[in-house]
Amino acid sequence: MQVLVTGVAGFIGYHLAERLLADGFTVYGIDNLNEYYDVNLKKARLARLTDQPGFTFQFLDLSDRSGMADLFQQHQFDYVVNLAAQAGVRYSLSNPWTYVDSNVTGFVNLLEGCRQQKIRHVVFASSSSVYGINPKVPFSTSDNVDHPISLYAATKKANELIAHTYSHLYGIPTTGLRFFTVYGAWGRPDMAYFKFVQAIESGQAIDVYNNGDMKRDFTYIDDVIEGVVRVMQKPPQSGASEEISQVPYKLYNIGNHQPVSLLRFIEVIEQSLGKTAQKNFLPMQPGDVPTTYADVEDLMRDVGFQPSTPLEVGIDRFVAWYRSYFGV
Repeated sequence: MQVLVTGVAGFIGYHLAERLLADGFTVYGIDNLNEYYDVNLKKARLARLTDQPGFTFQFLDLSDRSGMADLFQQHQFDYVVNLAAQAGVRYSLSNPWTYVDSNVTGFVNLLEGCRQQKIRHVVFASSSSVYGINPKVPFSTSDNVDHPISLYAATKKANELIAHTYSHLYGIPTTGLRFFTVYGAWGRPDMAYFKFVQAIESGQAIDVYNNGDMKRDFTYIDDVIEGVVRVMQKPPQSGASEEISQVPYKLYNIGNHQPVSLLRFIEVIEQSLGKTAQKNFLPMQPGDVPTTYADVEDLMRDVGFQPSTPLEVGIDRFVAWYRSYFGV
């Protein structure tokens, strides 16, 4: 079985490729190695994959229409997992076109390729950001998500709509995964936990937004990967949707179902590092939401899995990786 993993040099893409290879799948990975964050980290992840049997890498941008068409003409894939996207809420405030090119145009290019083949299942990364200003918690995939508060969130909502359309028109089984604040080893330097560890370790102050009055459903990377692999191997069937539509399309939350306050989160990092943070308390940033909280009942029902790694365990593992990788 061959799996196309887009964004394979990214945080989640790298971990997924490692897991799929260990499970005996053949992995064809693509990535454009953009400079949104340290390219050397992306190259280091990729280096750990390139020597493994069953792995092939191609430098390719999803927004390259002809390149994507050639990819699907030259290779046959059983599954496609789309993790390539321009990430980050705040970055979207100053670089909107990057999000449209990658997250919208690129996604259409991918689905156009998929409809030329008999793909068993297309799984794509959505985000908890699509819930926007939804006041109801925990967030359920049946909630209305028509009020995004960042362009990043809007492009992820667009992905869900576009995927549904392709499922309807061409019968492609598609599943969107709304990830909730994924963290762990080999993570993204733009994420709060990475910035906090980096700053506290070096004796610098950390910025605490909304004066610390925020909660996040932190989800450890190994749990996320377990969820992705299980979902990938269970394509939705026609009539599976709980909405009015009856196409082979599904959405799942992948979150720990245990929101943690930002100040408690910082405490756990302090305990793991054995150091105390200097805190700069600041107002809420544009595009941020006060709380994320995943309802994962349908994930448990359909694939028999619920993320469960305790925050303390996950942070300890990240700190160990951080100190090893950076030689601290």
